[in-house]
Amino acid sequence: MSASWKLSAFGQKNVIQSALLVHDGREEWDAQLVISGREIAEDKPDDWVLEAWYPTKPIEAQTSAIQSLFDGKAPQITSEQIADQDWLTLSQQGVDPIHAGRFCVRTPDHDAAPGAIDLVIPASQAFGTGQHETTAGCLTILSQIHEQGVAALNIADIGTGTGLLGFAALKLWPNAHCTASDIDPICAGVVEDNAALNGMMLGEGRGAMTMLIADGMDDEQIQARGPYDVLLANILAGPLIELAENFAEAVTRDGHVVLAGLLSSQEESVKRAYERNGFELCARHINGDWSILWLRKLS
Repeated sequence: MSASWKLSAFGQKNVIQSALLVHDGREEWDAQLVISGREIAEDKPDDWVLEAWYPTKPIEAQTSAIQSLFDGKAPQITSEQIADQDWLTLSQQGVDPIHAGRFCVRTPDHDAAPGAIDLVIPASQAFGTGQHETTAGCLTILSQIHEQGVAALNIADIGTGTGLLGFAALKLWPNAHCTASDIDPICAGVVEDNAALNGMMLGEGRGAMTMLIADGMDDEQIQARGPYDVLLANILAGPLIELAENFAEAVTRDGHVVLAGLLSSQEESVKRAYERNGFELCARHINGDWSILWLRKLS
């Protein structure tokens, strides 16, 4: 196996996580450049590292791409050659299983957790491995919605990334239809691979996920497959506010939305946008610096 390379950027937890969110919002990204973030040591939970794994020696463009995630305040980027190892496997080292609600999300090199709903998501180009507080928070809220007896027959996962949230919803409501979408074409292949890993069906029938490449709700198939009982959107605060009216049109009366990707300081602005469009807040979950909102449509 040929040598691989790792780019590393050390910083505070909030800085690294913000960079990961910026990466998630990028429409174009080098498909060979896999990134992940993690804490360095258990006794220093605020000290994190962003790692980028590359199968060949990075050129200036790859280093600049990592620097651009930090909004002009990038920490020093170090480069390290790692000989004769699997760079994708290395990118998953230190990625411990995440337990959130009824779910355990793990990479393939970990064992399933007894009693939990098991989801296997490798580190990949797409956002949504369960490691970020927003994704884990959505899984917690999804579990709560199910525990409250909500019956979902039609689900949407907007900005799906790896497909994780859509798969989780189908685990809870196995007779539902699920429509997943993302703006990044890379996600289509990622979702297909993850569906196979988790024994999930892709297609049109009940219990299956239909994967679409689309920008927000601006897609005829997304619109035609609605209205939705449960709509998930783990994106960013700005797009969530812009999409409030579209989501209101796409959700059934008494339907539910789960919104994530917003900092706690942005929660009020997002909540107001949805209240103006006929939603009420059912619950909020705080995970680190992030808010995850569960709202129900009244009219």
